Amino acid sequence: MKRFRLSLMGLTLLLSVSGYAQTAITSTDTLAAQVMMGNFNPTAYAATTVIDDPAIISAGVQALVSSDSLHAYLDVLRSFQTRNTGSDTMSADRGIGAARRWVFSKFQQFSAENDNRLISSYLQFDQLICGMERHRNVFAVLPGADTSDKSVTIIEAHMDSRCAGLCDTGCIAEGMEDNGSGTALVLELARVMSRYTYKRTLVFVTTTSEEQGLNGATAFAKYADDNNIKIRGVLNNDVIGGVTCGHTSSPPSCPGFKDIDSTQVRLFSYGGFNSFHKGLCRYIKLEYKEMIRPTATVPMDITIMTAEDRTGRGGDHIPFRQKGFTAMRFTAANESGDANVSSGTYADRQHTSSDSLGIDTDMDGTLDEYYVDFNYLARNTVINANAAAMMAVGPRTPDFTLTSSLGNLNITLITETGYPAYRVGVRTTTNDWDTVYTVTGGPDFSIPVDNGNHIVSVASVDANGIESLFSKELQANVNGIDEVLAKKEQQPLQLMQNKPNPADEATMISVLVNGQVAYKRAYVSIKDMSGKEVKRMDISLNMGMNEIVYEHGYNATGQFVYTLVVDGAAVASKTMVFAN
Repeated sequence: MKRFRLSLMGLTLLLSVSGYAQTAITSTDTLAAQVMMGNFNPTAYAATTVIDDPAIISAGVQALVSSDSLHAYLDVLRSFQTRNTGSDTMSADRGIGAARRWVFSKFQQFSAENDNRLISSYLQFDQLICGMERHRNVFAVLPGADTSDKSVTIIEAHMDSRCAGLCDTGCIAEGMEDNGSGTALVLELARVMSRYTYKRTLVFVTTTSEEQGLNGATAFAKYADDNNIKIRGVLNNDVIGGVTCGHTSSPPSCPGFKDIDSTQVRLFSYGGFNSFHKGLCRYIKLEYKEMIRPTATVPMDITIMTAEDRTGRGGDHIPFRQKGFTAMRFTAANESGDANVSSGTYADRQHTSSDSLGIDTDMDGTLDEYYVDFNYLARNTVINANAAAMMAVGPRTPDFTLTSSLGNLNITLITETGYPAYRVGVRTTTNDWDTVYTVTGGPDFSIPVDNGNHIVSVASVDANGIESLFSKELQANVNGIDEVLAKKEQQPLQLMQNKPNPADEATMISVLVNGQVAYKRAYVSIKDMSGKEVKRMDISLNMGMNEIVYEHGYNATGQFVYTLVVDGAAVASKTMVFAN
């Protein structure tokens, strides 16, 4: 994954290897392009045997995802020696060209095994990167069975690799954790998921030039935006197969060198209140918790992170989010390195030739100690598959209004009122839901809750018991008195409790603005318990919820006081705790 360089020197370096302008972005297969736009006849891509029951699909992908298959893909990917964006495109067995042709051929193979339903293509774009002017992402499209909803779900990973030099094409850069692991995951899901039928279209993508500035993902996001492709959600997988902590890792990663974590995966996404990106993460976790975990041989913990990515880092979900598409990132709990290869003491695998599949400890010519844990990678592959499948078969998302009364949240559905049931997600102080209620009837529901501020979203549930993606979030305060009186006493500015609290390395600080506020400068002052100011962050005071992310740092613990200050006057203060 890319390490963001914020210094002038770093910016100059990035500009020297990657020109800004992207032109001539095109799909090399016109059918693939038309299917992504929803312009196709579903009967032309119907399976001989249609398997579309969500329960069967979920159980099927769990049974079919193979750690051996993932291992086999990684063996081939390492054989190309480097997949640097600027590496050879003509060689049959070395460089980015050989790698992308092999990925394309695997998509074609999976299509042939499944009624030729998977349409393979390149997404080609022109941009000067590492001395090369033309580049290609590889993708495959599985057409949906119902074009009344033209949205698509994207499962993606970047295929390119690197050593310390962004454009060093001579070094060995197998890139097994970063990001052969994600590429293998995408290939395995194309193989397994293409045997099933979904209402909505699925797109499997491997991008190029992530390491030089997220360029492949930027091209795909721009292409989707320019062609009005309705992206339902992007599941980005980057550094998703390793379980061992390095000497360094980007916060909020490893507890310490050689720590092992093979039962946790982290979900990164942008925003806090009413973030569809965070909502997608909560959906992924809910579907896993209810459909996969009860029968999983090795249950996984899914952690919804506060920040969009690790501190100072970034990935392919970001260009999609910047174009207005819902997107998130899967990343392993432990990473080997913070990618600071310029440090003279750097001794980890990321962005070096040491990012290999493993080592031959007994020198018999066969790898016997692996840096990628194939079983861990398989479990993360299943989490992706289950979420993407339910996104592709589930019902439509409702809209609603929210009010509060004595001890209750009152919900009224505005759209999608005919489903047999609905799920109501309610949260207070964390990134995750405190409770997910199941309600029937409608369009009006009342849910008894404790006093305090509650953030609410709603999903439809179809006859198969499958949820839609959850709606926008609305918030309401339940304080034990009549709602009308509460509104009369409402303050123009409300400093909210930070979320999550206790926090990991980062937390979201929010200010709710209930009326127009005239001010020159507003900021949040953060002080330790001795009264020393450790951070001052400007914040806007627009109508509605205003949020800033405070990154305290990994393994930094303690209690702090944060204060909203408007034009020099302290408005309100609250206490927050960092616990990791």
